[in-house]
Amino acid sequence: MNKLYDSPKAALAGLLNNGMTIMSGGFGLSGNPESLIPEIKAAGVKDLTIISNNAGADGFGLWHLLQTRQIRKMISSYVGENKLFEQQYLSGELELEFNPQGTLAERIRAGGAGIPAFFTATGVGTVVADGKPQETFEGHRYVRETWLRADLAIIKAWRADTEGNLQFRKTARNFNPVMATAARTTVVEVEEIIEAGKIDPDCVHTPGIYVHRIVKSTINEKRIEKLTVRPRE
Repeated sequence: MNKLYDSPKAALAGLLNNGMTIMSGGFGLSGNPESLIPEIKAAGVKDLTIISNNAGADGFGLWHLLQTRQIRKMISSYVGENKLFEQQYLSGELELEFNPQGTLAERIRAGGAGIPAFFTATGVGTVVADGKPQETFEGHRYVRETWLRADLAIIKAWRADTEGNLQFRKTARNFNPVMATAARTTVVEVEEIIEAGKIDPDCVHTPGIYVHRIVKSTINEKRIEKLTVRPRE
């Protein structure tokens, strides 16, 4: 099975439709599928539910889909510096399901592992637990959280071999590996494509069985969301 596609547009062909749920990798501005997002924008699909740690920053990442009002709902853990995200939420244009960050990661991991629900102490006694079942284990209260799964996952890796085995670099190994396991179809953009067997098995972070389509990224910006420098002495 050939998993290689010659452009981000081709890699998404036949996968996009109105009302679908998409997982988008990244943490802050690290590891965002920045070549695939513009093709979703160009396709014009609407009423999207996006599962992502954040929604990019001004002029970058998922911000572009917010700008065109293609996102109906965000399932996230961080608003960050994204003013458009904030404005749309406060005005009622955007539905938002906030999650503690670890809970978001575990909900996605559970989706990939086939675990419909789990219990966590995070959020007990706060609005996070409102309306959710709670149980007591060994004298402590826990809230039940449910898995997250998607129609499509768009993620970014450093390298892929032709079989779809993936290797991530540093902070880009964030939500990307778990999202690759939790979607019906996973499309990966990578900086480098190499022959099968060229990645040391100990360095394979996501096995190729989870990857359906691979494309070489066309955008590889290394932005810093909030630059802090030490004053010169």
